[in-house]
Amino acid sequence: MVRMSRLGFTAAGVALVGVLAGCSVPGAPTAGEPDVRMLEVGTYQVDRHQYHQDAGTHGPLLEGMRMSDAVAPAVQIDPTLTYGRGSSLIATPDDAIDFLANVSKPVLENRKMVVGFASIGADRPDPAGQSRPSAEATSVTNVVLRFPDEATAKLAAKELEDTDMAVSPDNRKVASNKYPDSYNHWRPGIPTIGTFMSYKQFVISLFVKRPKADDADLLSWVDRTLAVEVPELDKFQATAQNQIDSLKVDPEGLLARVAVSDRSDHTPDGDRFAVYGANYLINAADDETVRRRLLQDTGADRVAIVDASSVTRVRDSVAAGRLIDGLISSVSATFDPITAPNDVPDSKCLQLNSSGNPDKDYKYRCYVPYKKYVGVVTSDTEPDVRQKVAAQYALLANSL
Repeated sequence: MVRMSRLGFTAAGVALVGVLAGCSVPGAPTAGEPDVRMLEVGTYQVDRHQYHQDAGTHGPLLEGMRMSDAVAPAVQIDPTLTYGRGSSLIATPDDAIDFLANVSKPVLENRKMVVGFASIGADRPDPAGQSRPSAEATSVTNVVLRFPDEATAKLAAKELEDTDMAVSPDNRKVASNKYPDSYNHWRPGIPTIGTFMSYKQFVISLFVKRPKADDADLLSWVDRTLAVEVPELDKFQATAQNQIDSLKVDPEGLLARVAVSDRSDHTPDGDRFAVYGANYLINAADDETVRRRLLQDTGADRVAIVDASSVTRVRDSVAAGRLIDGLISSVSATFDPITAPNDVPDSKCLQLNSSGNPDKDYKYRCYVPYKKYVGVVTSDTEPDVRQKVAAQYALLANSL
């Protein structure tokens, strides 16, 4: 569903195999469903739960998660950009300079950047063993940064451009007739272009790479990207600056439906404790066209991520099965099917094969449907992932 990071994961010890005992599970049997009290869930907590809702100082992160659906995936910019290179919640200026020049950091700090979100895509995968697009590739990095107000965003866009231009005396400005308020620059002979444009309280930052160094061609890609991104920001209802810290951590209870062994010490985090819209699930897909169609067909609208597990909400139970089948199909080259727990209805499990990358993915991945929800659980040990399957099903049943 999403590329499951191994960050922070502790594998279950092999010595536990065969001695993990079933634990008592709260709940009551529902007609036509297994009695979840009989499922073997290990130490995973499966009672109905609600996380602390106050954002505290994490309001900007919650707004950044909301913003994620206002940052267009690459395939929406151009249908040839089918390979998702990922996305990122930008919590701080330090995070932002992963996408902007290092010299941009003082501008972001002085202008009080609130939060941002980045989406990256290309027309082909990166070369094997590399993390950058090939010379023949077209790629677009689309970054949206939030500032306290419209006036500050305008100042920030101009200052970011001035700072970027000063990096090299060879940089040249390029004017857009379609978007005269945009600041664009390139370096003759280099097939890339950078853009900053303020819009409302946002700054759109673009970095476009093409196979050939042609400023007119590069500018045409800036124009087509802005033609998609500006309407997305028009549709987005930004939270007022003085209300950001009033945002709720888990207003729809989706995070609380992700099975974990320890519910303590969870605070908003873009990778490990977050709720996103459907675009988030598109940005990391190897085929964004197929993934986007799958999400639209199944009515997927939210995904909650806690550590390396997730729960996605879809239209109904039929759509849940279709989403699982589509997600399994998308990883069939690197995962093989294995037997899922018999006592968890319609669950499906996979095992990483020799073509997979164990540094990127867990060895086991399972999909757990319950009504209009799909849980995805992962582990490097089979006994653990099977308990996670049972726990995810029991928690969803107890939560509805």
